[in-house]
Amino acid sequence: MDVVVGYTGGNQKNPTYKNIMDATEAFLVEFDPSVISYEKILDEWAAQHAPFYPSKCQYKSAIWYCNEEQRDIANNKIQQLGNNGTRKVYVDLEPVNAFYRAEEYHQDFLDKQMR
Repeated sequence: MDVVVGYTGGNQKNPTYKNIMDATEAFLVEFDPSVISYEKILDEWAAQHAPFYPSKCQYKSAIWYCNEEQRDIANNKIQQLGNNGTRKVYVDLEPVNAFYRAEEYHQDFLDKQMR
């Protein structure tokens, strides 16, 4: 599995952290479905994420999908997050579009902080 931090959405090509405009900070996960399922990846995302507050576009909570099967799995995960009924869930569900790799200092950010 490979994870790259970057930006997606919006109309501007090649956004950066300093000129992000209408893009969203995101990460791209390349994975082998024979090793780990899309649903397991979303389980991990949900376990580490609390999408209960609306955010501006740069930091919004979103899941981008590649096909209808992924869309349905992601939609189910979003529904599960909201099943307790006490909090509204703020997660956008969008088809994959252009992805731009973020600056190098954003890659492996947590690992760099631990050094």
